[in-house]
Amino acid sequence: MTKYPYRLIIKFYWFRLLVVSIIWFIYDFLTYSFSIYSSSWIYLILGDDYPLWVSLGWTTLINFFYLPGYFIGAFMSDWIGPKYALVAGVTAQGIIGFIMTGLYAYLDTPAHVVGFVVVYGIFLAVGEVGPGDNIGLVASKTCATAIRGQYYGIAAAMGKIGAFVDKNIQYPFYVSSSLCFLSAAIALFLLPNIGQDTIEEEDIRFREYLEQNGYDTTTMGSKEYREAAVIENEAKGAHGGDRKHVE
Repeated sequence: MTKYPYRLIIKFYWFRLLVVSIIWFIYDFLTYSFSIYSSSWIYLILGDDYPLWVSLGWTTLINFFYLPGYFIGAFMSDWIGPKYALVAGVTAQGIIGFIMTGLYAYLDTPAHVVGFVVVYGIFLAVGEVGPGDNIGLVASKTCATAIRGQYYGIAAAMGKIGAFVDKNIQYPFYVSSSLCFLSAAIALFLLPNIGQDTIEEEDIRFREYLEQNGYDTTTMGSKEYREAAVIENEAKGAHGGDRKHVE
């Protein structure tokens, strides 16, 4: 049975995994909190003078803004790449959040509930344009295929911890906006750019690292693939070609 090189994996990927986990943590921390308490904010703005169905209607409209965010984010991810789509989304979310902070005294009235719902909805939508659509993609494409399950699972678990770190109070929008900018900076400066060939390049980079540290990479992959790769390596070696590294 092949021994899994946990020490080498941690040494190679710990920092990148930490970066992805922090971004996912911040995203879930903001998204779950704002989603859960959107109805409470609407109720506080409208007060007891309005029936429950009015508050429910405005809350439903707020949640509707998630949908265009999902669609726009999907296309942006293809146009400019997951990393920059994520950065653009959280940066826009931070800007809108600070705008809401400045106008909150004006928006926090029954007469201007429409303005609050629209601005708040846009705030949520651009969050989906950024990490909502792209954080999972970033997590799945910034590591080698051989460890993708563990890498993705740890990052996702950290995100869910962010969803539960909630003290049951209304967080000021300026705090959330600051976290958005922090997330954007982390993604922009600490994540690699992601393209169509990122997974193949990452597999090669990780495999070469393992070989340089004495790990036998011929034990990686399915039995059929290993046998075919060994035959190909021998054939290339006989002709003076480069030997193929086996995944």
